[in-house]
Amino acid sequence: MEYVYAALMLHKLQKEVTEENVTNIVKASGAEVNEAQVKALVASLADVDIEEAIKAAPVAVAAAAPAAEAASGGEEKKEAKAEPPSEKQEEAAMEGLSSLFG
Repeated sequence: MEYVYAALMLHKLQKEVTEENVTNIVKASGAEVNEAQVKALVASLADVDIEEAIKAAPVAVAAAAPAAEAASGGEEKKEAKAEPPSEKQEEAAMEGLSSLFG
């Protein structure tokens, strides 16, 4: 997880997400660096628009909850249907996320 946080920090600071930069941040945090995980992360992020992924994150998280209920086998039927997150809920989620990164 520290590798993903390092990539997000680099993105926030408008720095390039490279193996060297990710390694430096992870080392600075005091964690042990696994070079294979660093390489895998950088390779997997090569074609990802991080800004778009961040914008899509609150929607993806909210959509996962009804899917998890359906996958639980339907032990209890709930009469209330899941509603999409309100604008205030999305703003609160983004504030919480932004507090992690300054």
